[in-house]
Amino acid sequence: MTPVEIIQRRVARELRPGTLVNLGIGLPTGVAHYIDPTAGILFQSENGIVGMGSRPPEGMEDEELTDAGGVFTTAVPGAATVDSTFSFGLIRGGHVDATVLGGLEVDEDGHLANWVVPGKMAPGMGGAMDLVSGARRVIVAMQHTAKGRPKIVPKCTLPLTAVRRITLVVTDLAVIEPTDEGLVLRERAPAVDVAEIVAATSAKLIVADEVPEMAL
Repeated sequence: MTPVEIIQRRVARELRPGTLVNLGIGLPTGVAHYIDPTAGILFQSENGIVGMGSRPPEGMEDEELTDAGGVFTTAVPGAATVDSTFSFGLIRGGHVDATVLGGLEVDEDGHLANWVVPGKMAPGMGGAMDLVSGARRVIVAMQHTAKGRPKIVPKCTLPLTAVRRITLVVTDLAVIEPTDEGLVLRERAPAVDVAEIVAATSAKLIVADEVPEMAL
């Protein structure tokens, strides 16, 4: 199982039937592959899809059906397409039960930085600011390190996406929950020990005597 698959499978276990869930571009969109299509979870893409499915098989792409990142996607039976005003009304109005977003940094205060990629031009943060501020739960799905450097840090060095504390971080090594007391290590990935997680994290972690293994 690849690191990305570990993240996507574990995030999928956080999503509940009968909820509206926004999937951010990139890694988060793959979470849809690990959801039972009969579970009653509706995926939203802020470019105007309510009822987004997984990526289509090669050769079955519809050039008029893409996610917010411009990647081909599918729509489940009963899906709707809406304009940007309606789509962001859902987000800003608090109607999105959960959002799954990628991340560049998460810090000890539970702040997320995910919209400025170092060395690349960023036209703006898109819908990320609205999602972190408006969704009921904010799940960050990202690899634990980037080129050997920790992404879970004492303080974000990149511009924050929003000042609201996120709900959960799921990486290829661990599940970490930001709390009033700090970052709590909730779970470890299969075949990963606590020492490896601590070594790959520059932020301080609150670690219990026993840390259970992720269920995938």
